Amino acid sequence: MEKLKVAIIGQGRSGRDIHGRHFKNEMRNHLFDVAAVVEIDEERRLRAAEEYPGCDTYSDYTELYKRDDIDLVVNATYSCDHYEITKNLLKNGKNVVVEKPFARNRYECDKLIRIAKENNVKLGVFQQSLLAPFFDGAKEAIASGKLGEIKQIDITYSGFQRRWDWQTTQLKMGGSVYNTGPHPIGFALAFLDFDPDFEVVFSRLGRTLTSGDADDYAKIVMTAPHKPVIDIEICSDDAYPAPVFKILGTKGCYKSSDCAYEMKYLVEGENPEHEVQLETLRTDEGLPLYCKEELKTHEESGEFQGSAFTVGTQRFYEMMYYAITEDKPMEVTPEQAAMVISVIEHVHAENPLSVEI
Repeated sequence: MEKLKVAIIGQGRSGRDIHGRHFKNEMRNHLFDVAAVVEIDEERRLRAAEEYPGCDTYSDYTELYKRDDIDLVVNATYSCDHYEITKNLLKNGKNVVVEKPFARNRYECDKLIRIAKENNVKLGVFQQSLLAPFFDGAKEAIASGKLGEIKQIDITYSGFQRRWDWQTTQLKMGGSVYNTGPHPIGFALAFLDFDPDFEVVFSRLGRTLTSGDADDYAKIVMTAPHKPVIDIEICSDDAYPAPVFKILGTKGCYKSSDCAYEMKYLVEGENPEHEVQLETLRTDEGLPLYCKEELKTHEESGEFQGSAFTVGTQRFYEMMYYAITEDKPMEVTPEQAAMVISVIEHVHAENPLSVEI
């Protein structure tokens, strides 16, 4: 199988420690070779030349326009630069993977999708968590029917930590909803089957522990016609965070982290219905009786093999490879990522924060 040549723009936490790490992993990556790295910082650029043997390095991404051997460009720049750089790469005939967030608003997303189609190139948005084992596990639990009709899904992406980097500023398009939000919002929309009639029924943004003027607290409640309620929470001052997923159905409940899951449910016919009684319940001695019973339940648990950063990233780049080489459809589409940005745009419009930096 012939490898494709990839260029990475940016050698920060994402460009080097997520994308670059994947490409350097011979066990997981057998489809791409890093042929070029673009990095403004000289120290990082020199380090990249050593870490990716044989690659060329540049300080300006426009140098990639001159090369016709680059099959895919990874845009791992500041969030505020995603749109402009991706637009220019697409217009110059490059297949692109852009880090999340896709862009600032839905208009920019739709424009990038249109430009990609007009130039007959592939555009991927790096929402690899949608391909992670723990998300597959949640979907499988729902599809099994063991939980019954799903009424509510809680998604929690919280912790107890403080930041003071560029991700805490509105100037750089930072904040928890733009940075972390694409993961839980992407899950929420997927649980709603990416229904175009989805609705954000409640949202609130705030600041807690982090420096800067961007949000680090978010509560977002979503739903769609005949679909469950999705409750999203992203918070940096939660020392006791809930599970990543908690799924409530008419027959049971499922909870999971990104590593393991537990599920408790009822089986049809094993707990016969009681006839409703309007009079006060009493014991045989005539004393008040609390209405309760011991339900017969079934329990399952297990662990997930791999994470969003290992299995999810591998699956994402396999998807991109076959989209480029065989024109196969993508499991994670830019149209889906654009819906994520629609939610983020809506939440920010409902909860404007003062600009202080």
